[in-house]
Amino acid sequence: MRLYNSYTGQIEPFIPIKTNEVSMYVCGPTVYNHAHIGNARPIVVFDTLKNILEECGYQVHFVSNYTDVDDKIIVKAQEMNVSEQTITEEFIQSYEKVRESLNATRPLTVKVTDTMDKIIDYIESMVSQDIAYVNDHDVYFNVSRIHSYGQLSNQKTEDLLSGARIEKNEKKLNPLDFTLWKATKDGIKWPSAFGEGRPGWHSECVVMILEHFKGKIDIHGGGMDLKFPHHENEIAQCLGTHNHNLANFWIHNGMLNIDGEKMSKSLGNVIWAKDYIELFGGNVVRWLLMLAHYRSPLNISQETITQAKSEIDKIITVLKQTKLVFTDVIRCETTMTPLYDTFMQACQDDMNINLAMSIVLEQVKQLNSALRQKELNYNDISNHEATLRRMMKILGISTPYPQLSTEEVSIIRQWQTAKANKDFALADELRNELILRGLL
Repeated sequence: MRLYNSYTGQIEPFIPIKTNEVSMYVCGPTVYNHAHIGNARPIVVFDTLKNILEECGYQVHFVSNYTDVDDKIIVKAQEMNVSEQTITEEFIQSYEKVRESLNATRPLTVKVTDTMDKIIDYIESMVSQDIAYVNDHDVYFNVSRIHSYGQLSNQKTEDLLSGARIEKNEKKLNPLDFTLWKATKDGIKWPSAFGEGRPGWHSECVVMILEHFKGKIDIHGGGMDLKFPHHENEIAQCLGTHNHNLANFWIHNGMLNIDGEKMSKSLGNVIWAKDYIELFGGNVVRWLLMLAHYRSPLNISQETITQAKSEIDKIITVLKQTKLVFTDVIRCETTMTPLYDTFMQACQDDMNINLAMSIVLEQVKQLNSALRQKELNYNDISNHEATLRRMMKILGISTPYPQLSTEEVSIIRQWQTAKANKDFALADELRNELILRGLL
Protein backbone atom coordinates (compact mmCIF):
# COMPACT_ATOMS: atom_id res chain seq x y z
CA MET A 1 0.00 0.00 0.00
CA ARG A 2 1.31 3.44 -0.96
CA LEU A 3 -0.24 6.76 0.06
CA TYR A 4 0.48 10.41 -0.60
CA ASN A 5 1.68 12.10 2.58
CA SER A 6 0.81 15.81 2.67
CA TYR A 7 3.44 16.34 5.38
CA THR A 8 6.33 15.22 3.16
CA GLY A 9 4.74 15.95 -0.23
CA GLN A 10 5.53 12.42 -1.44
CA ILE A 11 3.85 9.09 -2.12
CA GLU A 12 5.28 6.72 0.47
CA PRO A 13 4.95 3.04 1.40
CA PHE A 14 2.35 2.72 4.14
CA ILE A 15 3.80 0.94 7.18
CA PRO A 16 1.59 1.10 10.30
CA ILE A 17 2.95 1.81 13.76
CA LYS A 18 1.51 -1.49 15.06
CA THR A 19 1.70 -4.63 12.96
CA ASN A 20 -1.60 -5.38 11.20
CA GLU A 21 -3.36 -2.44 12.92
CA VAL A 22 -4.15 1.04 11.62
CA SER A 23 -5.08 4.08 13.70
CA MET A 24 -6.99 6.67 11.66
CA TYR A 25 -8.63 9.94 12.66
CA VAL A 26 -10.65 12.17 10.32
CA CYS A 27 -11.88 15.66 11.20
CA GLY A 28 -15.66 15.72 11.30
CA PRO A 29 -18.13 18.55 10.69
CA THR A 30 -19.09 21.59 12.71
CA VAL A 31 -22.75 20.79 13.21
CA TYR A 32 -24.73 23.98 12.67
CA ASN A 33 -26.38 23.01 9.36
CA HIS A 34 -26.99 20.07 7.04
CA ALA A 35 -24.00 18.49 5.29
CA HIS A 36 -23.53 19.89 1.79
CA ILE A 37 -22.33 17.67 -1.04
CA GLY A 38 -18.74 18.78 -0.45
CA ASN A 39 -18.94 17.54 3.15
CA ALA A 40 -19.92 14.13 1.78
CA ARG A 41 -16.67 13.70 -0.13
CA PRO A 42 -14.44 13.01 2.90
CA ILE A 43 -17.08 10.57 4.16
CA VAL A 44 -16.65 8.56 0.96
CA VAL A 45 -12.88 9.00 0.60
CA PHE A 46 -11.94 7.86 4.09
CA ASP A 47 -14.56 5.13 4.32
CA THR A 48 -13.15 3.73 1.06
CA LEU A 49 -9.63 3.96 2.48
CA LYS A 50 -10.80 2.04 5.55
CA ASN A 51 -12.35 -0.63 3.32
CA ILE A 52 -9.14 -0.99 1.29
CA LEU A 53 -7.01 -1.28 4.42
CA GLU A 54 -9.36 -3.92 5.83
CA GLU A 55 -9.23 -5.83 2.54
CA CYS A 56 -5.43 -5.78 2.90
CA GLY A 57 -5.81 -7.51 6.26
CA TYR A 58 -5.46 -4.56 8.64
CA GLN A 59 -7.65 -3.98 11.67
CA VAL A 60 -8.65 -0.33 11.35
CA HIS A 61 -9.38 1.79 14.42
CA PHE A 62 -11.29 4.70 12.87
CA VAL A 63 -12.26 7.73 14.96
CA SER A 64 -13.92 10.99 13.93
CA ASN A 65 -15.44 13.93 15.78
CA TYR A 66 -18.32 16.33 15.89
CA THR A 67 -17.45 19.94 16.60
CA ASP A 68 -20.48 20.91 18.67
CA VAL A 69 -18.97 24.11 20.13
CA ASP A 70 -18.61 27.02 17.72
CA ASP A 71 -19.65 30.64 17.23
CA LYS A 72 -21.86 29.65 14.28
CA ILE A 73 -23.71 27.16 16.46
CA ILE A 74 -24.23 29.80 19.15
CA VAL A 75 -25.53 32.36 16.64
CA LYS A 76 -27.97 29.83 15.16
CA ALA A 77 -29.20 28.78 18.62
CA GLN A 78 -29.83 32.42 19.53
CA GLU A 79 -31.66 33.03 16.25
CA MET A 80 -33.87 29.96 16.82
CA ASN A 81 -34.23 30.69 20.56
CA VAL A 82 -33.15 27.14 21.45
CA SER A 83 -30.14 25.61 23.18
CA GLU A 84 -26.91 24.88 21.34
CA GLN A 85 -27.45 21.18 22.07
CA THR A 86 -30.81 21.27 20.29
CA ILE A 87 -29.08 22.60 17.18
CA THR A 88 -26.14 20.19 17.28
CA GLU A 89 -28.20 17.07 17.95
CA GLU A 90 -30.48 17.84 14.99
CA PHE A 91 -27.58 18.17 12.57
CA ILE A 92 -25.60 15.25 14.00
CA GLN A 93 -28.61 13.06 13.24
CA SER A 94 -28.87 14.58 9.76
CA TYR A 95 -25.17 13.94 9.12
CA GLU A 96 -25.48 10.33 10.27
CA LYS A 97 -28.38 9.77 7.86
CA VAL A 98 -26.17 11.02 5.03
CA ARG A 99 -23.33 8.75 6.11
CA GLU A 100 -25.65 5.74 6.30
CA SER A 101 -27.21 6.53 2.91
CA LEU A 102 -23.73 6.60 1.37
CA ASN A 103 -23.15 3.06 2.70
CA ALA A 104 -20.32 4.32 4.93
CA THR A 105 -19.52 2.62 8.21
CA ARG A 106 -19.85 4.92 11.18
CA PRO A 107 -16.49 5.44 12.89
CA LEU A 108 -16.19 5.86 16.62
CA THR A 109 -17.47 9.42 16.97
CA VAL A 110 -16.54 11.83 19.75
CA LYS A 111 -18.13 15.18 20.57
CA VAL A 112 -16.14 18.20 21.73
CA THR A 113 -18.57 18.81 24.59
CA ASP A 114 -17.89 15.31 25.93
CA THR A 115 -14.13 16.02 25.96
CA MET A 116 -14.16 19.49 27.52
CA ASP A 117 -12.33 18.67 30.78
CA LYS A 118 -9.45 17.09 28.83
CA ILE A 119 -9.32 20.05 26.43
CA ILE A 120 -9.07 22.52 29.32
CA ASP A 121 -6.34 20.40 30.94
CA TYR A 122 -4.42 20.34 27.67
CA ILE A 123 -4.60 24.12 27.27
CA GLU A 124 -3.39 24.55 30.86
CA SER A 125 -0.46 22.24 30.10
CA MET A 126 0.54 24.39 27.11
CA VAL A 127 0.52 27.50 29.31
CA SER A 128 2.64 25.73 31.95
CA GLN A 129 5.12 24.63 29.26
CA ASP A 130 5.40 28.24 28.06
CA ILE A 131 4.23 27.49 24.53
CA ALA A 132 1.00 29.37 25.20
CA TYR A 133 0.19 32.55 27.07
CA VAL A 134 -2.79 34.20 28.76
CA ASN A 135 -3.90 37.72 27.98
CA ASP A 136 -7.08 39.12 29.57
CA HIS A 137 -8.63 35.64 30.10
CA ASP A 138 -7.94 34.59 26.48
CA VAL A 139 -5.24 32.00 25.74
CA TYR A 140 -3.05 31.98 22.62
CA PHE A 141 -0.53 29.52 21.23
CA ASN A 142 2.93 31.03 20.70
CA VAL A 143 3.77 30.02 17.12
CA SER A 144 7.33 31.35 17.42
CA ARG A 145 8.09 28.38 19.70
CA ILE A 146 7.68 25.99 16.75
CA HIS A 147 10.52 26.44 14.26
CA SER A 148 9.00 24.07 11.69
CA TYR A 149 5.62 25.86 11.65
CA GLY A 150 4.26 25.83 8.10
CA GLN A 151 5.76 22.49 7.00
CA LEU A 152 2.43 20.76 6.34
CA SER A 153 1.13 23.58 4.14
CA ASN A 154 4.65 24.17 2.73
CA GLN A 155 4.69 27.80 3.84
CA LYS A 156 7.27 29.87 5.68
CA THR A 157 6.20 32.05 8.60
CA GLU A 158 7.55 35.18 6.92
CA ASP A 159 5.47 34.43 3.82
CA LEU A 160 2.40 33.81 5.98
CA LEU A 161 2.91 37.14 7.71
CA SER A 162 3.32 39.07 4.47
CA GLY A 163 0.85 37.23 2.24
CA ALA A 164 -1.99 36.06 4.44
CA ARG A 165 -4.92 38.12 5.58
CA ILE A 166 -4.55 37.86 9.34
CA GLU A 167 -7.07 39.37 11.70
CA LYS A 168 -5.43 42.08 13.82
CA ASN A 169 -5.52 41.34 17.51
CA GLU A 170 -3.61 43.51 19.97
CA LYS A 171 -3.65 40.71 22.54
CA LYS A 172 -1.38 38.52 20.39
CA LEU A 173 2.41 38.58 20.59
CA ASN A 174 2.53 37.45 16.94
CA PRO A 175 -0.22 37.83 14.30
CA LEU A 176 0.12 34.08 13.54
CA ASP A 177 -0.60 33.07 17.13
CA PHE A 178 -3.94 31.28 17.35
CA THR A 179 -6.66 31.11 19.98
CA LEU A 180 -6.71 28.20 22.42
CA TRP A 181 -9.32 29.61 24.82
CA LYS A 182 -11.83 32.36 24.20
CA ALA A 183 -13.31 34.27 27.13
CA THR A 184 -17.01 34.85 26.59
CA LYS A 185 -20.17 35.92 28.31
CA ASP A 186 -22.52 34.82 25.51
CA GLY A 187 -23.61 31.33 24.59
CA ILE A 188 -22.44 28.01 25.96
CA LYS A 189 -19.32 28.28 28.16
CA TRP A 190 -17.26 26.39 30.73
CA PRO A 191 -15.30 27.44 33.82
CA SER A 192 -11.50 27.30 33.64
CA ALA A 193 -8.39 28.68 35.31
CA PHE A 194 -8.48 31.50 32.74
CA GLY A 195 -12.12 32.41 33.30
CA GLU A 196 -15.39 31.33 31.70
CA GLY A 197 -15.21 30.62 28.00
CA ARG A 198 -14.90 27.96 25.32
CA PRO A 199 -11.97 26.40 23.47
CA GLY A 200 -10.54 27.43 20.14
CA TRP A 201 -11.09 25.01 17.27
CA HIS A 202 -7.53 23.77 16.89
CA SER A 203 -7.00 22.05 20.25
CA GLU A 204 -10.04 19.82 20.12
CA CYS A 205 -8.86 17.19 17.63
CA VAL A 206 -5.39 16.98 19.20
CA VAL A 207 -6.92 16.15 22.56
CA MET A 208 -9.33 13.59 21.11
CA ILE A 209 -6.52 11.83 19.25
CA LEU A 210 -4.13 11.75 22.20
CA GLU A 211 -6.92 10.73 24.55
CA HIS A 212 -8.24 7.89 22.39
CA PHE A 213 -5.06 6.56 20.77
CA LYS A 214 -2.62 7.44 23.57
CA GLY A 215 0.00 8.76 21.18
CA LYS A 216 0.94 9.22 17.55
CA ILE A 217 -1.40 7.76 14.94
CA ASP A 218 -0.94 6.31 11.47
CA ILE A 219 -3.34 8.51 9.47
CA HIS A 220 -4.91 11.91 10.05
CA GLY A 221 -7.38 12.91 7.34
CA GLY A 222 -9.65 15.69 6.23
CA GLY A 223 -10.46 18.05 3.40
CA MET A 224 -7.79 20.13 1.67
CA ASP A 225 -9.32 23.24 3.24
CA LEU A 226 -8.24 21.98 6.68
CA LYS A 227 -4.55 21.75 5.82
CA PHE A 228 -4.01 25.37 6.85
CA PRO A 229 -4.56 26.60 9.44
CA HIS A 230 -6.38 23.80 11.26
CA HIS A 231 -4.05 20.86 10.70
CA GLU A 232 -0.96 23.06 10.76
CA ASN A 233 -2.05 24.29 14.19
CA GLU A 234 -2.77 20.78 15.41
CA ILE A 235 0.78 19.79 14.49
CA ALA A 236 2.22 22.87 16.21
CA GLN A 237 0.51 22.03 19.50
CA CYS A 238 1.54 18.38 19.41
CA LEU A 239 5.14 19.26 18.57
CA GLY A 240 5.15 21.67 21.49
CA THR A 241 3.65 19.25 24.02
CA HIS A 242 4.73 15.80 22.79
CA ASN A 243 7.59 16.47 20.37
CA HIS A 244 5.90 14.67 17.46
CA ASN A 245 3.64 15.76 14.60
CA LEU A 246 0.60 13.73 15.68
CA ALA A 247 0.40 11.43 12.61
CA ASN A 248 2.74 9.55 10.29
CA PHE A 249 0.51 10.26 7.29
CA TRP A 250 -1.52 13.41 6.69
CA ILE A 251 -4.06 12.75 3.95
CA HIS A 252 -6.30 15.39 2.36
CA ASN A 253 -9.08 15.08 -0.18
CA GLY A 254 -9.57 17.71 -2.90
CA MET A 255 -12.36 20.24 -3.00
CA LEU A 256 -15.59 20.06 -4.96
CA ASN A 257 -17.00 22.38 -7.63
CA ILE A 258 -20.47 22.66 -9.16
CA ASP A 259 -20.40 23.22 -12.92
CA GLY A 260 -16.83 24.50 -12.67
CA GLU A 261 -17.51 26.94 -9.82
CA LYS A 262 -16.79 26.72 -6.12
CA MET A 263 -19.87 26.18 -3.99
CA SER A 264 -20.88 29.34 -2.15
CA LYS A 265 -23.96 30.97 -0.70
CA SER A 266 -23.35 34.06 -2.82
CA LEU A 267 -23.56 32.00 -6.03
CA GLY A 268 -26.59 30.13 -4.74
CA ASN A 269 -25.10 26.76 -5.73
CA VAL A 270 -24.83 25.09 -2.31
CA ILE A 271 -26.30 21.59 -2.59
CA TRP A 272 -27.28 19.57 0.48
CA ALA A 273 -26.02 16.00 0.34
CA LYS A 274 -29.39 14.72 1.56
CA ASP A 275 -31.13 16.28 -1.45
CA TYR A 276 -28.78 14.62 -3.95
CA ILE A 277 -29.19 11.30 -2.15
CA GLU A 278 -32.97 11.60 -2.27
CA LEU A 279 -32.82 12.52 -5.96
CA PHE A 280 -30.26 9.99 -7.23
CA GLY A 281 -29.81 7.40 -4.47
CA GLY A 282 -26.84 6.70 -2.24
CA ASN A 283 -25.05 4.42 -4.72
CA VAL A 284 -25.07 7.01 -7.50
CA VAL A 285 -23.93 9.83 -5.20
CA ARG A 286 -21.11 7.71 -3.76
CA TRP A 287 -19.96 6.69 -7.26
CA LEU A 288 -20.22 10.32 -8.36
CA LEU A 289 -17.95 11.41 -5.50
CA MET A 290 -15.30 8.91 -6.61
CA LEU A 291 -15.12 9.99 -10.25
CA ALA A 292 -11.99 12.09 -9.69
CA HIS A 293 -8.83 11.04 -7.85
CA TYR A 294 -9.31 11.79 -4.17
CA ARG A 295 -6.55 14.43 -4.11
CA SER A 296 -7.88 16.23 -7.19
CA PRO A 297 -10.74 18.71 -7.41
CA LEU A 298 -14.04 17.07 -8.34
CA ASN A 299 -16.44 18.87 -10.64
CA ILE A 300 -20.11 17.89 -10.43
CA SER A 301 -22.06 18.59 -13.59
CA GLN A 302 -24.94 17.07 -15.50
CA GLU A 303 -22.37 15.08 -17.46
CA THR A 304 -20.76 13.51 -14.37
CA ILE A 305 -24.16 12.83 -12.80
CA THR A 306 -25.30 11.08 -16.00
CA GLN A 307 -22.07 9.07 -16.06
CA ALA A 308 -22.50 7.96 -12.45
CA LYS A 309 -26.14 6.95 -13.00
CA SER A 310 -25.28 5.02 -16.17
CA GLU A 311 -22.38 3.11 -14.63
CA ILE A 312 -24.24 2.19 -11.45
CA ASP A 313 -27.17 1.03 -13.58
CA LYS A 314 -24.86 -1.27 -15.57
CA ILE A 315 -23.52 -2.81 -12.37
CA ILE A 316 -26.90 -3.36 -10.71
CA THR A 317 -28.50 -4.66 -13.91
CA VAL A 318 -25.90 -7.35 -14.53
CA LEU A 319 -26.14 -8.51 -10.91
CA LYS A 320 -29.92 -8.76 -11.24
CA GLN A 321 -29.51 -10.81 -14.41
CA THR A 322 -27.08 -13.09 -12.62
CA LYS A 323 -29.64 -13.64 -9.87
CA LEU A 324 -32.15 -14.76 -12.49
CA VAL A 325 -29.70 -17.33 -13.87
CA PHE A 326 -29.28 -18.89 -10.44
CA THR A 327 -33.01 -19.15 -9.69
CA ASP A 328 -32.90 -22.94 -10.04
CA VAL A 329 -29.15 -23.54 -9.87
CA ILE A 330 -27.10 -24.13 -6.75
CA ARG A 331 -24.16 -21.74 -6.57
CA CYS A 332 -20.70 -23.27 -6.48
CA GLU A 333 -17.55 -22.36 -4.57
CA THR A 334 -16.07 -19.21 -6.00
CA THR A 335 -12.62 -17.83 -6.67
CA MET A 336 -11.70 -14.30 -7.64
CA THR A 337 -11.03 -13.60 -11.31
CA PRO A 338 -7.65 -12.12 -12.37
CA LEU A 339 -9.28 -8.68 -12.44
CA TYR A 340 -9.51 -8.72 -8.65
CA ASP A 341 -5.72 -8.50 -8.30
CA THR A 342 -5.59 -5.69 -10.86
CA PHE A 343 -8.35 -3.88 -8.99
CA MET A 344 -6.54 -4.17 -5.66
CA GLN A 345 -3.26 -2.97 -7.19
CA ALA A 346 -5.07 0.20 -8.27
CA CYS A 347 -6.64 0.66 -4.83
CA GLN A 348 -3.28 0.21 -3.12
CA ASP A 349 -1.58 2.73 -5.41
CA ASP A 350 -2.51 5.88 -3.49
CA MET A 351 -6.18 4.97 -3.85
CA ASN A 352 -6.31 5.15 -7.64
CA ILE A 353 -10.06 4.62 -7.51
CA ASN A 354 -10.56 5.98 -11.04
CA LEU A 355 -8.53 3.08 -12.41
CA ALA A 356 -10.25 0.69 -10.01
CA MET A 357 -13.66 1.85 -11.29
CA SER A 358 -12.62 1.19 -14.89
CA ILE A 359 -11.61 -2.33 -13.83
CA VAL A 360 -15.06 -2.74 -12.25
CA LEU A 361 -16.67 -1.88 -15.59
CA GLU A 362 -14.41 -4.40 -17.32
CA GLN A 363 -15.58 -7.01 -14.81
CA VAL A 364 -19.17 -6.05 -15.67
CA LYS A 365 -18.39 -6.69 -19.36
CA GLN A 366 -16.90 -10.08 -18.59
CA LEU A 367 -19.91 -11.09 -16.50
CA ASN A 368 -22.28 -9.91 -19.23
CA SER A 369 -20.31 -11.97 -21.75
CA ALA A 370 -20.53 -15.07 -19.55
CA LEU A 371 -24.30 -14.60 -19.25
CA ARG A 372 -24.70 -14.44 -23.05
CA GLN A 373 -23.07 -17.76 -23.83
CA LYS A 374 -25.35 -20.37 -25.44
CA GLU A 375 -24.27 -22.91 -22.86
CA LEU A 376 -23.83 -21.24 -19.52
CA ASN A 377 -20.75 -22.03 -17.43
CA TYR A 378 -22.20 -21.55 -13.97
CA ASN A 379 -18.80 -21.78 -12.30
CA ASP A 380 -17.44 -18.91 -14.43
CA ILE A 381 -20.56 -16.83 -13.83
CA SER A 382 -20.27 -17.39 -10.08
CA ASN A 383 -16.63 -16.30 -10.09
CA HIS A 384 -17.37 -13.16 -12.12
CA GLU A 385 -20.30 -12.26 -9.88
CA ALA A 386 -18.39 -12.88 -6.65
CA THR A 387 -15.49 -10.75 -7.88
CA LEU A 388 -17.79 -7.90 -8.87
CA ARG A 389 -19.62 -7.99 -5.55
CA ARG A 390 -16.33 -7.96 -3.64
CA MET A 391 -15.15 -4.95 -5.62
CA MET A 392 -18.42 -3.20 -4.85
CA LYS A 393 -18.08 -3.91 -1.14
CA ILE A 394 -14.63 -2.31 -1.11
CA LEU A 395 -15.91 0.75 -2.99
CA GLY A 396 -18.91 0.97 -0.68
CA ILE A 397 -21.61 0.34 -3.29
CA SER A 398 -24.63 -1.52 -1.95
CA THR A 399 -25.52 -4.61 -4.01
CA PRO A 400 -28.14 -6.59 -2.09
CA TYR A 401 -29.39 -9.83 -3.61
CA PRO A 402 -32.87 -9.26 -5.10
CA GLN A 403 -35.65 -10.93 -3.13
CA LEU A 404 -37.92 -12.78 -5.54
CA SER A 405 -41.53 -13.65 -4.92
CA THR A 406 -43.04 -16.99 -5.97
CA GLU A 407 -44.80 -15.21 -8.85
CA GLU A 408 -41.53 -13.60 -10.02
CA VAL A 409 -39.72 -16.94 -9.93
CA SER A 410 -42.52 -18.41 -12.07
CA ILE A 411 -42.19 -15.59 -14.63
CA ILE A 412 -38.41 -16.09 -14.76
CA ARG A 413 -38.79 -19.83 -15.40
CA GLN A 414 -41.33 -19.18 -18.16
CA TRP A 415 -38.98 -16.60 -19.71
CA GLN A 416 -36.02 -18.99 -19.62
CA THR A 417 -38.14 -21.78 -21.12
CA ALA A 418 -39.41 -19.47 -23.87
CA LYS A 419 -35.85 -18.49 -24.76
CA ALA A 420 -34.75 -22.13 -24.82
CA ASN A 421 -37.71 -22.99 -27.10
CA LYS A 422 -36.94 -19.94 -29.29
CA ASP A 423 -40.42 -18.60 -28.65
CA PHE A 424 -39.17 -15.05 -29.09
CA ALA A 425 -42.54 -13.32 -28.90
CA LEU A 426 -43.35 -14.86 -25.53
CA ALA A 427 -39.76 -14.34 -24.33
CA ASP A 428 -39.97 -10.63 -25.20
CA GLU A 429 -43.31 -10.29 -23.44
CA LEU A 430 -41.98 -11.94 -20.28
CA ARG A 431 -38.76 -9.94 -20.48
CA ASN A 432 -40.75 -6.70 -20.54
CA GLU A 433 -42.64 -7.87 -17.47
CA LEU A 434 -39.35 -8.53 -15.65
CA ILE A 435 -38.10 -5.05 -16.64
CA LEU A 436 -41.28 -3.48 -15.24
CA ARG A 437 -40.66 -5.33 -11.98
CA GLY A 438 -37.08 -4.00 -11.86
CA LEU A 439 -35.54 -7.45 -12.28
CA LEU A 440 -33.76 -6.69 -15.56
